[in-house]
Amino acid sequence: MSVQVGSKVTLNYRGLFEDGQEFDSSYDRGEPYTFEVGSRAVIPGFDEGVVGMEVGQKKTITVQPQDGYGEVVEEKVQSIPKDKFPMGFEFKTGAFVAGEDPSGNKFSARILEEGLSDVTLDFNHPLAGKVISFEVELLEID
Repeated sequence: MSVQVGSKVTLNYRGLFEDGQEFDSSYDRGEPYTFEVGSRAVIPGFDEGVVGMEVGQKKTITVQPQDGYGEVVEEKVQSIPKDKFPMGFEFKTGAFVAGEDPSGNKFSARILEEGLSDVTLDFNHPLAGKVISFEVELLEID
């Protein structure tokens, strides 16, 4: 039996950057990951990469930006007035901030630069524009 679209799978994985640095791991959490293939629960490249796998199989899936977290979009780098932040907010370059837009949509952004009256934020996903790979071990197909 092999993984098909619609299969519920349980697997362990390590997410790696091109230089081999690990950015995520189900092993580190001590709990395998379960999802339904084709349900959009994971990025497309990962989803497509597990199709055809069999229980016990190990595989490395390489995901290009367009099948992962997308390309970097320059329009998602924006300057925001500091007065939009809570009083006393500590701006730290490289830190992530979370918030909600006027419509109630939640967002996360990385602080790129602090100016006198504004701060430059990057609203791109932290893995946007990166080629990533996953070392996957399929444990179960439901």
